[in-house]
This record gives sequence, structure tokens and C-alpha cells, in this order.
Amino acid sequence: MTMVSNSMTMPMSDPSAWATAMSNLGMPPISMTGQQLVPDFDPGLGLMTGIAPINPLMPGLGLAPPPVSQDVPVVKEIIHCKSCTLFPPNPNLPPPAMRERPPGCKTVFVGGLPENATEQLIMEVFGQCGEIAAIRKSKKNFCHIRFAEEFTVDKALMLSGYRVRVGSSTDKKDSGRLHVDFAEARDDLYEWECRQRMLAREERHRRKMEEDRLRPPSPPPIVHYSEHECSELGDKIKDDNKFPESVRVLLTWLERGEVNRRNANNFYSMIQSSNSHIRRLMSEKSQHEKEMEEAKDKFKTAMAAILAQFEQIVSVFHAASKQKAWDHFSKAQRKNLDMWRKQVEEVRNMHNEQLMGIRGEEEMEMSDDDMDDSSATNSVSQAEALKEENDSLRCQLDAYRNEVDLLKQEQGKNQPISSEEDGTHSQQLSFLQQALQGMQKQLLRMRDDLKEREAELEKSTDDKQQLKNQIHNLKAGLHNLQTTHTLQVRITTNTSIVTWCSCSCGIISTFLNVHPFGASIEYICSYLQRLDSKINPGEVEALLSRLPCTFRQELTGVGASLEKRWNFCGFQGIKNT
Repeated sequence: MTMVSNSMTMPMSDPSAWATAMSNLGMPPISMTGQQLVPDFDPGLGLMTGIAPINPLMPGLGLAPPPVSQDVPVVKEIIHCKSCTLFPPNPNLPPPAMRERPPGCKTVFVGGLPENATEQLIMEVFGQCGEIAAIRKSKKNFCHIRFAEEFTVDKALMLSGYRVRVGSSTDKKDSGRLHVDFAEARDDLYEWECRQRMLAREERHRRKMEEDRLRPPSPPPIVHYSEHECSELGDKIKDDNKFPESVRVLLTWLERGEVNRRNANNFYSMIQSSNSHIRRLMSEKSQHEKEMEEAKDKFKTAMAAILAQFEQIVSVFHAASKQKAWDHFSKAQRKNLDMWRKQVEEVRNMHNEQLMGIRGEEEMEMSDDDMDDSSATNSVSQAEALKEENDSLRCQLDAYRNEVDLLKQEQGKNQPISSEEDGTHSQQLSFLQQALQGMQKQLLRMRDDLKEREAELEKSTDDKQQLKNQIHNLKAGLHNLQTTHTLQVRITTNTSIVTWCSCSCGIISTFLNVHPFGASIEYICSYLQRLDSKINPGEVEALLSRLPCTFRQELTGVGASLEKRWNFCGFQGIKNT
């Protein structure tokens, strides 16, 4: 099969004529499907000598046209097949509506086939697009074709809109207008998902290889403990340069649990050597701190010298701006001097503020540290002193109570022999009770002092908490203002939606009540769009489906004339009751 142009027409019913023309041009006779018409072709036997064999499908050289850009319109021509003829559509008509392409699509839907079309005719028409894997033909005038490759689907879509005529018959059953569109198939989706998973695996493998390549090399493994390694490690620990690496080895040995009674002395000596480095580290730290302080002092002195020079320059400009010298300068010179003076003053003020800020920060840090340390130490010392006194008083009170209990027991067991002994016992008991009362009073006073101290601490903490609560309340108020604004916006939108739904329901109910046999969703939308052009059929259908007690959808017709109609059923419940 081939396309027929205005310059040359050649029917493909006689393939020998096509093979002869190709042989005369010195080209292997190949059909548009890629099959060689003459198996034993010799390019040296061509009638036109001096012409090398040419690939007919090569753009610009063979008979196949070069690829056309998307901007240039494609001119469709008549296609002659063995048993049918395809006539192109009118180029002035708009392109047919097509659905969105499914992922990995290899299947197309072909509608508008002639009633007398056979599977062989479908294979003959669409076989030129590529290898066909399967054809599923329906009893009606459509079928589904599954190709072996995805790119052949684009070629098949180019045949959409062509008018098919079987043979030379003019019967209506032998003609039809093709409509080719994408079709969804589970096999296509499965193959596409498998391919995507394979690509994902390859991408993960590539990333893993890249990460392994960029990963830094792992540190060398640490050797296990031995006498030889222990002696070498002891020498390394004493060396200041090798100390960090040797300490890491010692830590690993300790964590592995390689310490036992035999080598405990060796480990002790290594730990002792590690401890000897503390004094060196502290000295290095103090040296670095000293260097940092010296650098700060040097920076301050340099800043002060720079500021003094700035002051001198400013004084020079002030002296030049006086009338004695100012009158001798020209107008342009005065303008430059004034501009320079302003620039120097700005730079001087900036450096002065920077230096004052550094000094102020240091003073504040020192004062804050002193205040914090003094207040913390005073409060802690007072609380500890009160606790110690309280504990001592409790111990004394317990001791006095035990003595009183013992005296009572002895008095109960041994009755008084004489009145003198009774008098002495009563005196001792009265003395002990007085001492006990005095200790209790002292304990109460100490408790009151402790409560006062705790109240002062709680008051300071309450003040801090109140400040935090005020900040939190301010943030919450700001958040509440934002939420109220958003709620007002949502309420206005919801009220507008509710009013629209109620008005639409009333209009649709009146419209369907006038049409007792129901109406399609397009008919209802066409009526509503006269009132509001922004109404969408999907929104109207969703509204009707949410009110099943008022509106009911019914299917009318048979076969191709099957139609969905909506009816008003709001009064049926009242009639039944």
C-alpha cells in the first residue's frame, strides 16, 4: 500500500509494477510495511547505471517524506489498499476530540468501521502503522487494536477522520468514517509499571554506586591487645603529637573488655599516662585564652588609634570650614569639602558606636555574671544554713522525747520509794518539758523564716512567669485575630454556596415538575445557564445526586439510544403517606 500524490499515482493492486519502478531507480523494492517485494534483488541490475542503492525510508533521499515539524500542517492524501480505499478528512474541519493518553498506551480504539469490515481488512489498514499484537473486534462497528510498540499508536492516530470504502462499492454498509482514540488496557498498564519499576531499580543501583564511590574510606581497624602493642601504645601515649590516636586505641581496648588480672598493671600505667596530659591541656587552654585577650586588647587599641585619626581629620575639615579659610576656596572646592566632611563624620560615628558597643557588652557581661553569682550564692547559702539548723533542732527534739519516754517507763515500773525521789523526778520532768517547749518555739521561728525566704523566691519566679504569660497572650491574641478573619471568609463563602444550592434546587424542582418524563443533565444545564452562564454540568449533577429523596435518575431507551434522565420525586413520599 502507498500514498497517492498529485504528481504520480500508482495502484498497489499490481505489486510487480511497483517492484519494476523501484528496480529501475536502483533501489531495493520494499513496501511501506518494510517487507522486501523481490527477495533475490541485485542492485547492479538496475536500468539506471551509476546510481547507488538508496533506502526508501531515509528522510530526504528515498520515497519516504522527511519528518515534518509540528508547526507545519500535515497534508493527508488518499490511501489505496488491496481491498479498500481511505479518503482523507476535510482539512478545514477541527481535529476530533481525544481522551488523555494513558501511561504506556499500546492499545487504540477504532470506531466508525463499515458494517462489512472484517478482521483481515483491519489488519490491512492498520498493519502499515506497525506490528499488531492482537485485534479484538466487536459485533458493532468498532474494535480495539493492540500494537507491539508504543510509537506505532501515534501513527494509527493519524488515520482518525479518514473515510473507508470497501472496494468500489457505494453501499452504505461498505463505508464508514474512522475514529481512532487512545484506549485503556490492563496489559499496557502492567507492562508500563514493570518498566517503571525496572527503571527505579536501575536508578537506585546507580545512586548506590555513586554513594559508594563518593563515600570516604573507613578508618583502619584497631588491632587487638598484645604485649608488643601495649608497649608501643605506652610510648605513643607519652608523645603529645600521637596522643589523640593512641587514646582512641586505649578506649577501644577498654570497651572490648580486654582487661584482666595479668595486664591490669599495664592498663593502669597507660591510664596514668593519659591523666598526665591534663596539666598540658589546661596550660594550652590558658595560653589560648591569654592570646585571645591580647588580641582583643590589640583590637581595642587599634580601634582607638583609628578613631583618634578620624577625629583629627574631622577637626581639619572643621578648621577649613571657618570663615578665615572658607572664603579663599572656590564654589566647587567648597562643595567637595562639605561632601568629604559629611562622609568622614559618618564613618567616625559608625566606628565610635562599634567601639562603645564592644565596651558596653563586656561591662554588661561582667555585671550580669557578678549579679548572677552573688544572688545565686546568697540564696543557696541561706537555704542550706536554714536546712542544717532545722535538721539539728529536729535531732535534739527527738533526743529529748526519747529521754522523756524512758523516764516515764522507769517511773511506771519502779514505784517511788520516798518522797525525795519523787520530788527530784518531778523537777527533772518539768525542766525537760520547759526545754522541749523552748526548742519547739525556736523551731517554729526557723520555719517562719524559711517560709518567708521561699515566698520571696516564689514571688521572683511568679514575676518571670507573668512576663512569659503576657508574651504568650499577645501571641495567642494575634493568632485569634488571624483565625477569626479566616473564619469570616469561610462563613461568607459557605453562605453563598448554601444560597446557590437552595435556589438551584428550587429552580430544578420546578423545571422537572413541568417535565414529568424527566430531562437529561444537559437539558437542565442549558435551562440554568440562561440564568447563570457560570453553571457547570458536573456541579449540577453532583447537587442532584446528593438529594436522592427529591431527585431520582432513571435510564430510558435500549442499546445505543440509552439515555440518563432525572425526575422529580419530592411529592411521592407525600402521596404514599
